[in-house]
Amino acid sequence: MMPAYSLKDIVIYFLKLGTWGFGGPVALVGYMHRDLVEARGWITEEDYKEGLALSQLAPGPLAAQLAIYIGYVHYHLLGATLAGLAFVLPSFLMVLGIGYAYTLYGGLPWMQAVFYGVGAAVIGIIAIGSYKLTTKSIGKEKLLWAIFIVLAITTFITEEEILGLILLAGVIVWFVKAPPSWLHVRAQGIFPIIIAQVQSVTHSRTGEIAWFFTKAGTFVFGSGLAIVPFLYGGVVKEYHWLTEQQFLDAVAVAMITPGPIVITVGFIGYIAAGIPGACVAALATFVPCYLFTVIPAPYFKKYGKHPAIKAFVDGVTAAAIGAIAGAVLVLGKRTLTDLPAIAMALATIAILLKFKKLQEPIIIGVAALVGILLKSIL
Repeated sequence: MMPAYSLKDIVIYFLKLGTWGFGGPVALVGYMHRDLVEARGWITEEDYKEGLALSQLAPGPLAAQLAIYIGYVHYHLLGATLAGLAFVLPSFLMVLGIGYAYTLYGGLPWMQAVFYGVGAAVIGIIAIGSYKLTTKSIGKEKLLWAIFIVLAITTFITEEEILGLILLAGVIVWFVKAPPSWLHVRAQGIFPIIIAQVQSVTHSRTGEIAWFFTKAGTFVFGSGLAIVPFLYGGVVKEYHWLTEQQFLDAVAVAMITPGPIVITVGFIGYIAAGIPGACVAALATFVPCYLFTVIPAPYFKKYGKHPAIKAFVDGVTAAAIGAIAGAVLVLGKRTLTDLPAIAMALATIAILLKFKKLQEPIIIGVAALVGILLKSIL
């Protein structure tokens, strides 16, 4: 049966969504359901739910993976590739433009004032995002709460995301919820994720960027915000590509541009190594999520609901959310250094709690104006 839309139609749709789709991963996957399932009937409810489930199970950015899966449904690898590119490309070009302006004017007082206000607001936005993820994903399960608390504390103390702990959390929940049959016999079978620690083939800046962002795209589970603590530990603490303030500015850029939040990797790559750095960072982040979508897609109907896989992902997700909470505390400690900044962060939290449908770019814009005003007065 021929689909009700052409490959050109789906590519144009994702170009538009990547250009105008604000609101983060939850909003973006909601737009796809509204437009492609309810309004146009291009994708069936069953296909959409399967794509959403696979996107939640696999590491990488949720909205981008769902776009790739939807492209795959009727047009297979070509559709997946073009849909993913169409969705990511507009916001990538936007962050390149912002990165250019940032490097050109970043030392000017007015630009510093803008990001003074924006940085405080971003802390509030991430705090609310962490709160929503926690209440939605962890529920009342004591084991998941314990994992959440441990990761929040360790991230705050070490000021970096410990990948081994996150994967260990997945293994613990897997063994508790769906213990493998070989557990009491001998270790054999398929482990959900195999970690191969290899050294970068080059010590150049772009080589380091490629290796680091490949790890980010391969091992980070959860929403777009889940990548924040991982990026912070690498680009600020380990490699020193960005300062604390530049990193917050990078997160702010992701908030004010449409498309997936993880496109902040393009901005970070640009600041670290110009246009080559931006391209390498974006490719290294998104290629793993593309592969994690198209490779299992043909088999997902059969294996996607396996208890062991779901249990592993539950544990990893709880750990990732804990790492986000710890990162909020670390960034807050280092960024909110005066009363006006603290007040702006608290005001952002209060506003988002009261007005739940308020778009983050509006808050970022207001915070920028407040920052300029405060810096002109103080």
